[in-house]
Amino acid sequence: QVRLVESGGGLVQAGGSLRLSCVPSGTIFKSTAINWYRQAPGKQRELVVSSINGGTTNYADAVKGRFTFSRDSAENTAYLQMNTLKPEDTAMYYCNFKRWGTFAYDYWGQGTQVTVSS
Repeated sequence: QVRLVESGGGLVQAGGSLRLSCVPSGTIFKSTAINWYRQAPGKQRELVVSSINGGTTNYADAVKGRFTFSRDSAENTAYLQMNTLKPEDTAMYYCNFKRWGTFAYDYWGQGTQVTVSS
């Protein structure tokens, strides 16, 4: 069973930056969409960014202008560059690869913790 492996989380001071990475543990067909979610303690999981392959990328209002999604299609790897981090960005961050149609799948990572100190 393929799973996604996230990395890049950690502890950073407010105003700092982190870059999250997400890579499948095995070979998969090209994804249709890649999403990053986050979940803070006691809160519901929320969508941070959603990117359609060859289409649009949409960001949550809370991260617009500070976070940037990118992907390496050749390596089927996704990144989330997070700048000007705020304490309210503290959460577990999860990546999610989706493919629909032929050979559909819905893969999730185990999460990587991001903690922003004030």
